[in-house]
Amino acid sequence: MSTSFRHSAGFGKRMEYYIISKMLEQGLDVYIPLIDDFAIDAVIRREDGTFIEVQIKARSKNVQFGDAALFAAITHEVRENYYFIFYSHRLDKMWIMSSVEFITEATQNKNGKNKGKRSIWFNGKNTKEESEHPLKRYDKYLHANFDIFKVRA
Repeated sequence: MSTSFRHSAGFGKRMEYYIISKMLEQGLDVYIPLIDDFAIDAVIRREDGTFIEVQIKARSKNVQFGDAALFAAITHEVRENYYFIFYSHRLDKMWIMSSVEFITEATQNKNGKNKGKRSIWFNGKNTKEESEHPLKRYDKYLHANFDIFKVRA
């Protein structure tokens, strides 16, 4: 059975709610904006009373082999108190980066229709074994929970 458009179109929103539900499970104080005009999927109030903005990006199990953790064509400039959560459904892995870390690690397209947009590829692939794996160079951003958001860094 093929994946319906409705199923694939709703994937991003389902993953946002999945990640937000995990944050709530772990005791975070999470607020969800009604409108996503500024690439903010959630706002978290930290224990010290400060707030951070979070953008959630997810990749489906159904993406092309080798692209399990490829996040491309992202428009972004440095923002204070702003974080990305990148989640690969196929790898069941989550990378969390601040705005500055994303700018530092991502590549920026120099030309073409996505000129100026940024991409980051967290996984490698083994074509002989037909397997994908997280790249070790990004291990410092791999997180199993949201403790990074609980106190100010």
